[in-house]
Amino acid sequence: MRFTFTHSHAFPHGRVTVENDGADPPGCLVEFGDGMTVVGAWQQEGADYLLDIPARRTAKGTEISAQRWRLSRNGKGVWRSVRAGSIASPSAPA
Repeated sequence: MRFTFTHSHAFPHGRVTVENDGADPPGCLVEFGDGMTVVGAWQQEGADYLLDIPARRTAKGTEISAQRWRLSRNGKGVWRSVRAGSIASPSAPA
């Protein structure tokens, strides 16, 4: 799976392109309009997808915390993002 956001970050009601290559969850590529790509995790929930995006930096260096997004199609078939919560960052080893 590949999820492409048109901007440097995901935001509520933002447009997302979903390319389903038939791969099983959870691994996927998440691409952003600033050229940055991360490995995320997805799962299907009904007709929607839940997408976990790890903490990352934009191309300009802005830090963004890990987030979970619900991706839903609107009446015109366009995928849009809806914030579904935060993801706890894994603890660093002691």
